[in-house]
Amino acid sequence: MKIGSLATALDDRFGGAGFLNKAMRKAFANHWTFLLGEIALYAFVVVLVTGVFLTFFFKPSMDEVVYNGVYAPLRGVTMSQAFASSLEITFEVRGGLLIRQMHHWATLIFIAAIVTHLLRNFFTGAFRKPRELNWLIGVVLLGLVMLNGLFGYSLPDDLLSGAGLRILHGVTVSVPLVGTYLAMFLFGGEFPGDDIIARLYSLHVLLVPGLLLVLIPLHAVVLTWRQTHTQFRAKGLNDRLIRGEPFYPVFLAKTTALLLWVAGVVALLATMFQINPIWLYGPYVPSTVSAGSQPDWYTGFLEGALRLMPPWEFTVFGHTVAMSVLIPALIAPGLLFAGLALYPFAERWVTGDRAVHNLLDRPRDVPARTGIGVAGIVYYAVLWMAGANDILAVNFNISLNMTTWIFRVAFVVGPVLAFVVTRRLCLGLQARDRHTIEHGVETGRIVRGPEGGFTEVQRPTTDEEKAKHAPPALPVPPAPPPVRNGEVPPPARHRIREAIHRSWNSH
Repeated sequence: MKIGSLATALDDRFGGAGFLNKAMRKAFANHWTFLLGEIALYAFVVVLVTGVFLTFFFKPSMDEVVYNGVYAPLRGVTMSQAFASSLEITFEVRGGLLIRQMHHWATLIFIAAIVTHLLRNFFTGAFRKPRELNWLIGVVLLGLVMLNGLFGYSLPDDLLSGAGLRILHGVTVSVPLVGTYLAMFLFGGEFPGDDIIARLYSLHVLLVPGLLLVLIPLHAVVLTWRQTHTQFRAKGLNDRLIRGEPFYPVFLAKTTALLLWVAGVVALLATMFQINPIWLYGPYVPSTVSAGSQPDWYTGFLEGALRLMPPWEFTVFGHTVAMSVLIPALIAPGLLFAGLALYPFAERWVTGDRAVHNLLDRPRDVPARTGIGVAGIVYYAVLWMAGANDILAVNFNISLNMTTWIFRVAFVVGPVLAFVVTRRLCLGLQARDRHTIEHGVETGRIVRGPEGGFTEVQRPTTDEEKAKHAPPALPVPPAPPPVRNGEVPPPARHRIREAIHRSWNSH
């Protein structure tokens, strides 16, 4: 009775009972790909919990100390307090190594789940109206998480993370006019400075997590709960009707089990598979470089871009502009994230499609979009593999220059070839779907006719299969601006737009 009275009193003052009642009955479509976002959310929960534990013991200071801990190989070695406290967490805090590795593995899963979730939304057209804002928030989340992963990776101040900070310093210095000032401000003096760890720590545990705690609920809860859930085409469904299970109790039980699975998998990985063994690398010394060092997978494409870029620089008014650093470090990721952010609006401009979409496309239904997506994946993959060109050269016993030129050619040719091949495959799959609708489904049964010939028995296509295989309705082509008497025909940009539209949703 007291609990009920308290709930009534809170609802009278703050409201929310109506929204909560509606939210409990919200239908969620049943498809495993819709749980990719939940995997990212629950990995973030593990990152937060383990990160709070680590902050109790980590000392974000670059003041030098002489290590006298339990790890014998480094006793008597001068190192920063950041590295010494990382060793203390690893070897002296109960459960410290497990929590450190859980934090690292959960971060990798977090970013991987975001990327996979983003790709699913891209290939199925889930970014279309009314979800453009949610798409932009997702792109911002990806950038913030990657940036925060780089900050956290650098905090232990070990030899491997120090190499990454050296690259960060070089990129900062290369910014025209203000680069040296930015580097002095960020690092607190000449590299490596005295303040970079403390400043990255503030960004890693305060600023970026604060932004994530605002954007993630907005992306995953508020906008999702206010909008109709997306679903794949099926018989009887349309953009206003959704088929699924209610949030309570079905989806709640399912998502709770997924939370436990994610936490369990992260704990298992941290227990069985070693990651980032900083005690083997030793403390960072600016004069020392570790051989064969590689960054985490999500920043590998930046490393590859730096390695592929030719040594191009020029001087303007006595100032050297290092394009060999600026282009791979700023232009390459800029193209990736700007392309992701602007794509929904570019597709809407090409197709003229401004309708509300709650039904998803199959990738084959929009060959041009699918081709662009695969081309982007190849763009990223080539740069990512190029980041290990020295490792590939050693293991395959070929010239380092040869690997570099192979990746340079693949960087140009690969995305174009990927687009062409993917588009042709999608068109072929569309033709097979049309054949299935017109002639029926192959059963695998072979019968012999009276004339002695063999034919395969085909059954008629069901209504459910027709709804699944039928291509979506094409958007109305954008109308050119009206031409009044005495005016010239539409400008070239409208003709180009019409030409792109005609080839966009080819069936």
